[in-house]
Amino acid sequence: MENNTETPAVRTNFIHELIDKDNASGRFQGRVHTRFPPEPNGYLHIGHATSIILNSGIARHYGGKFNLRFDDTNPSKEEQEYVDSIIEDVRWLGGEFEDRLFFASDYFQRMYDWAVELIKKGKAYVCDLTPDQVREHRGAPGEPGKDSPNRNRTVEENLDLFERMRKGEFPDGSRTLRAKIDMAHPNLNMRDPVMYRILHAEHHRQGKKWCVYPMYDWAHGLEDSIEGITHSICTLEFEDHRPLYDWYLDQLGVYHPQQIEFARRTLGNTITSKRKLLELVKDGHVEGWDDPRMPTVSGLRRRGYTASSLRAFCDEVGISRVPGVSDIWVLENALRGELNRTAPRAMAVLRPLKVVLTNYPEDKAEEMEAVNNPEDASAGTRKVPFCREIYIERDDFMEVPAKKFFRMTPGQEVRLRAAYIVKCEKVVKDAAGAVTEVHCSYDPATRGGDAPDGRKIKGTIHWVSARHALPAKVRLYDALFTVRDPEAVPEGHDYKENLNPSSLETLDGAMLEPSLKDAAPGSRFQFERLGYFFADPKDSRPGAPVFNRTVTLKDSWAKLEKKQ
Repeated sequence: MENNTETPAVRTNFIHELIDKDNASGRFQGRVHTRFPPEPNGYLHIGHATSIILNSGIARHYGGKFNLRFDDTNPSKEEQEYVDSIIEDVRWLGGEFEDRLFFASDYFQRMYDWAVELIKKGKAYVCDLTPDQVREHRGAPGEPGKDSPNRNRTVEENLDLFERMRKGEFPDGSRTLRAKIDMAHPNLNMRDPVMYRILHAEHHRQGKKWCVYPMYDWAHGLEDSIEGITHSICTLEFEDHRPLYDWYLDQLGVYHPQQIEFARRTLGNTITSKRKLLELVKDGHVEGWDDPRMPTVSGLRRRGYTASSLRAFCDEVGISRVPGVSDIWVLENALRGELNRTAPRAMAVLRPLKVVLTNYPEDKAEEMEAVNNPEDASAGTRKVPFCREIYIERDDFMEVPAKKFFRMTPGQEVRLRAAYIVKCEKVVKDAAGAVTEVHCSYDPATRGGDAPDGRKIKGTIHWVSARHALPAKVRLYDALFTVRDPEAVPEGHDYKENLNPSSLETLDGAMLEPSLKDAAPGSRFQFERLGYFFADPKDSRPGAPVFNRTVTLKDSWAKLEKKQ
């Protein structure tokens, strides 16, 4: 099983500095207790992964605690399926919450009682304005809002109406409970924000017990307080909400955590909007939430990313208060660095071209010794069968070679990895002039790939024995979108116009070395010269693995080809 607890050395950031200051002053008695509070209305994506890794990593760094808490306050969008997937993703990423799995819905009664307490203090009131009217009354920056006509209701009237709201006497959207703060406050979030709305919907855990549900700003701080969170770490868009977070806790006189904000860092050539990701799933642009092209944690996992590579990526981009975009290659390099050290090698031919070694005995077969991982001597070697007919990559042959092409071409010698030096002697074509077969001679004295006479061979290519090859399906994945910012579209256009039509290429006729027949679902390999591949845990079957390309290798030839 993958080790999900190992993590790179943590870089110091401004959040660590704030925590260090709190610990030095004795605030929170030296405790560090963080949380990850997702709403179960979709699958987690790379942005959520950053938060999980940050919060759980801080807790681990300081020897503290980490909670997983579901902010399940909107029953119309929440499902048990999402709860289950989130738990799996958090654990996979190394977010060890032990027995600290919590739900906001378990606190509904306590939140309601606290709301009653604010009403009794004259700090909350029931408002009859519609959502649109509430927005109209709020005003604008630099311009005061207007008081609700219900703002001066008596405490008794507010208590009665709030209780009747809970009992279900009023329809959806007809009334809200609002905090009474200041309709002229420079921060619009402080202009009598809504605390509760009426929503007659069945909750995935509470059923029909409730028909009034808390708003995020009301619930968030109370949940942190109940759980004894010390540092409530949020993204930067909640900075303007912090005064409200503080106001609620101060008015109630309850335990008060510290909210800290950091900037989101998005990933280029993708989107993380749950609404738009759901749209891609429902409209069939991807096969599901775990499609390997999706930026979801389950999609990245199915593509073959490791939890440790995602943690390395997060460490590389760092934490700051300045928003930014990280290029996909930063994420890919985090994985390449790990898999280069750990992934066993194998040979696979994705687009086969048959090569016949005309001077090799027809009935002969032998085994070549191939290195499993040149970066790890302890990985040893493996036996790879070899015979008269082999497959090579079609791209490794050119009848008329381009400049600096050192692979197979007429009259030129090339090395077969771990096998022999061969020379192209003849090309066989079909009626349309397409190359169907290449005839070569081999040098029996070069077994293993080295020439006894010391002659230099510039090119080395991989191969698979035709007689022993394992036919397999291989899926080549690329970025889901063609542009760095898919959502940056002119008015009247749709982000889906930027979908990459080449984000998936399925190859049904790939030929693999026979050892891969026993590849376990979820195992990783470097297909030599091609990239890193992952045995799909969903579609692989015993003896018939399906491989997903996780990430390519650096291809110097491709760069040269683009320049020509």
